[in-house]
Amino acid sequence: MKRLHWRTLPGPVLTSDKPLQAHWDRLNAERLDVPFLSSYAIAAALAAFGGERTKLLVADEGAGPVAMFLLEAADTWRWGTFQPSQLPLGAWVARADLRLAPLCRDLLRSLPWSVMRLLVSQVDPRQEAQADEAPDIELASYVDTAWLDIAGTFDDYWAARGKNLRQNLRKQRNRLASDGTQTTMRILRSPQEMAEAVARYGALESTGWKSEQGTAIHPGNEQGRFYVQLLEEAARRDEAMVFEYLIDGRTAAMNLGICRGGVLVVLKTTYDESLPKSLSPASLLREDELKHFFAQPDIRRLEYYGRVMDWHTKLTENRRTLYHLTAYRWPLLKTLAQRRRAAAPTDSPAADERAEQSDVAQA
Repeated sequence: MKRLHWRTLPGPVLTSDKPLQAHWDRLNAERLDVPFLSSYAIAAALAAFGGERTKLLVADEGAGPVAMFLLEAADTWRWGTFQPSQLPLGAWVARADLRLAPLCRDLLRSLPWSVMRLLVSQVDPRQEAQADEAPDIELASYVDTAWLDIAGTFDDYWAARGKNLRQNLRKQRNRLASDGTQTTMRILRSPQEMAEAVARYGALESTGWKSEQGTAIHPGNEQGRFYVQLLEEAARRDEAMVFEYLIDGRTAAMNLGICRGGVLVVLKTTYDESLPKSLSPASLLREDELKHFFAQPDIRRLEYYGRVMDWHTKLTENRRTLYHLTAYRWPLLKTLAQRRRAAAPTDSPAADERAEQSDVAQA
């Protein structure tokens, strides 16, 4: 790959510069074209989680940018892609014919000489196929993620699910019906509905373990502001889909999602943990969601970015591995980093800190 000309700009410029936003969206469209990597989603993430350390690196060639990376400095010598836990993938876009490893080598040469390592976190192999390692390139698996293709009929799909899942949900629905309990699923898509939907979602999270850990969404915290801004703007583009399951008019489970091109990305899911353990409102909601998708032609694929959970495996057998790519300025640095990790006690906090591939905060 021939040498590119890189510009370094303040990261927040992407929240207001319309030409740069247009270039970012054009490059995103050349690969996955997922809405959570659109400029409006990145702008929401920058507004909530960005700062002075966030830089936008723009590679120019001919008529306009061919690659754009949002980077943050972990310290003087380690930089990595902007990666708040609310974004499923690292914040970068590039022309489809440009390979990631050569891009990272070229980008490293444009950064200050003190920067010895560049981490591109949480790469989807559908976005960039995982290549072989090289003397200066290190690859590390991140998590397996699941997806579900919507094809055929719901009855055929559901009959192929596990017997325990089908029987359990059927028993729950029969029990609710015999008790005279009213259940409803509603789909929210308008901008005016998003702020209150996020507030209700946060109220559900506040009943469970996330409240105890201080990670629950709240309209007044950074997470809450991010999801309100993201979903309101997505709704203005007809890309927001919030599913809410109500039991006797009370919100029992919710999924937050954004969609584009027939693909729905499930960003967040929660349920009311104060309900009786005999009820699985999140599972009931997912069954109703799937009935809706199989009956409608607009969504053909569900993406569950994030670590594969037990409930994923009950709905789909499909999975692929997200990965991290680390580029070192010189091959010797990769060798030294690997030796240091191998020598460190595996159960010590220092070892975890020194693990080069573990810089990314996980939700």
